[in-house]
Amino acid sequence: MDPSPSPADAPLRDMLTLMLTSGVGPLTSRALLDQFGTPGAVLDAAVSELREVPGVGPKLADRIKHARADNDPDRELAECRRHGVALIPRGDDRYPSPLDEIPDPPALLYVKGSFEARDQIAIALVGSRRCTPYGIRTAERLATALARTGFTIVSGLARGIDAAAHRGALKAGGRTIAVLGNGLSGIYPSEHEELAAEIAAGRGAVVSELPMTQGPLAGLFPQRNRVISGLCLGVIVVEAAPRSGSLSTAHHAMEQNREVFAVPGPVDSLASRGCHRLIRDGARLVETVDDVLEELGPLVREVRPAPDEPAVRHPAELGLTDQERSLLGCLDDAPSGVDILIARTGLTASQVMATLSVLELKRMVKRLPGHQFVRA
Repeated sequence: MDPSPSPADAPLRDMLTLMLTSGVGPLTSRALLDQFGTPGAVLDAAVSELREVPGVGPKLADRIKHARADNDPDRELAECRRHGVALIPRGDDRYPSPLDEIPDPPALLYVKGSFEARDQIAIALVGSRRCTPYGIRTAERLATALARTGFTIVSGLARGIDAAAHRGALKAGGRTIAVLGNGLSGIYPSEHEELAAEIAAGRGAVVSELPMTQGPLAGLFPQRNRVISGLCLGVIVVEAAPRSGSLSTAHHAMEQNREVFAVPGPVDSLASRGCHRLIRDGARLVETVDDVLEELGPLVREVRPAPDEPAVRHPAELGLTDQERSLLGCLDDAPSGVDILIARTGLTASQVMATLSVLELKRMVKRLPGHQFVRA
């Protein structure tokens, strides 16, 4: 394949040029784009104009001014094509709408595989790399059950609980999304290359916000964790020691108004102390999939066939739940924001977002720019 870009790639090349600039992270890129409108306008701005943007000091302004000369977007595009990776900028129709609603969404997503509309009904399942056999069994069991009810399972492809979550979703014939803390030219850890390939081959997506050849660094994983929670309606933590990285995913979820769930373990297990702390601080205790469905609402159901037939899963489309009727009754032709709907219904933020996603999939609600909703 010819790696040279077409003229239609110009806005994407500008976005890549900007995002390849050292010091331009999610918050800074958002501030720059809010100020100048397009990546091209950012790159063409004068240093004095760039310095007016919050978070942009003299050194960063200088790097942005010289970004066209210093960065090579064509090489990055060629690397994407070589690995079958799609680039999805924020604002693209393919960009996941739940992720767009967090305070610091990625300006650009690298995606191997694809997103589907049903991935809006997603839940993260995360935990420790150094987990116990109990944690592995519990993670896989929960992921399998949730996937069978229609949830897309999101995790970080790490050793331990993350890998068990992805495998549980695949075992159920469901969808799963793996969010990496490194670029997609390589899979980390390397022993999960086959798992990542299975996910990308029609079973979900492998996702990163980092340049293709970026290697795994400890400081990048907390940043990655906000994407895991941002894609979801809630986060389940299965096992977490007091300093476990998975706790940062739970904290991001709280900041993003997502629900947080935690699985209890033995009282003398170090691997469960982080989960017990989350439960003490208000996280919903999870023993079975029903605990999750109770909190988020009956979003999907499992259609049970005759005993001699294989299981078939379908989204719940027959009628509306009380929660869906309540929310739909609060909508009309005038746009309403999420905060207004929370006040009108008395539901939590995560319940409102979950129910809106279901009603949107049922084509009963329409999403407008600025996270406004109207009755379709």
